[in-house]
Amino acid sequence: MSDRKPTSFDIAYRAGVSQATVSRALRDSPLVNAETRRRVQEIALELNYKVDKNARNLRSQKTRTVALLLNEDHGTGDSLINPFFVSMVASIISATADRNYDLLVSFQQFSEDWHADYEDANRADGIIFLGYGDYTTYVKKLTHLDEQNAHYITWGPVLPGQPGVSIGCDNFNGARKAVEYLLSLGRRDIAFVGGISEGSPEFKSRYEGYCQALSEAGITVNPALQIDAETSEDAGYQAALQLHQRDLPFDAIFGASDLIAIGAMKALEEVGLKVPDDVAIMGFDDIPMAAYTHPPLSTVQQNTKFAGELLVDGLLKLMEGEPLESFLIPAELVVRGSCGGSAKD
Repeated sequence: MSDRKPTSFDIAYRAGVSQATVSRALRDSPLVNAETRRRVQEIALELNYKVDKNARNLRSQKTRTVALLLNEDHGTGDSLINPFFVSMVASIISATADRNYDLLVSFQQFSEDWHADYEDANRADGIIFLGYGDYTTYVKKLTHLDEQNAHYITWGPVLPGQPGVSIGCDNFNGARKAVEYLLSLGRRDIAFVGGISEGSPEFKSRYEGYCQALSEAGITVNPALQIDAETSEDAGYQAALQLHQRDLPFDAIFGASDLIAIGAMKALEEVGLKVPDDVAIMGFDDIPMAAYTHPPLSTVQQNTKFAGELLVDGLLKLMEGEPLESFLIPAELVVRGSCGGSAKD
């Protein structure tokens, strides 16, 4: 017979739960339902499992590690990471190192128990979220984290009544500024390419900024000039072809993301329309490749370096129990050759 002492893994295996759930159940945590607690405690008694108090004390200490969870964005093509987030990840890595923290980078899983996976399992002191997929589903998971008093911060939309703390871009005013610039060039039939459902609140906010700019210019918003598209070159390409096939006049396209705008540029070239002579193109994000398209893409820039630093500093404040409210950072217009004209002072 083996002299090996039983571990929490043995209990977890027998009970069919995670080790984090075992840890909670043995502490009589109310976050574990009564039946699971009873089953875990019975198995622990049967195995003669003893809690290591030294290990428990060690787990109560800070790890000085932050978890960065990236959403797997299947809309971006071959890569699972939206290119927009690449430079932000670099900023977060730099910011955590400067503050003497380690960074654990991982893709978000479908589990709703991120708190158990990272904080309770003593893998990280807090979590930064980038990307969310469908927001209506995602926000339910964040609500679950709030119920567990988890330490986390998100990059994304800032909406009334949303759970947790979110830092995001001022999508509405960034889009309005972009469309105002297109209008200043004499463009009047401006299409919007991007989804505007409740599941895509950032795109929806950009569409609202687009509508506001048109309305202020005395132009009636034409719903036929809006085409749904997710964030990928192919989606932008297909949407631009669809727009062309509608046989409606349009002299500009505002893509809800740079990837969408880049795909639209390729489609217009294939149908014989010149950018910017026939159609001006504007994107949103200012990903690195935007400056190297032909012609270079005009876009709305989100300051990813600043954003990364704000996310790290915000999370550290939350981990120390300091109050923090969600807020937006401004976006800047970057004018390049895809619009024609030149940047204004």
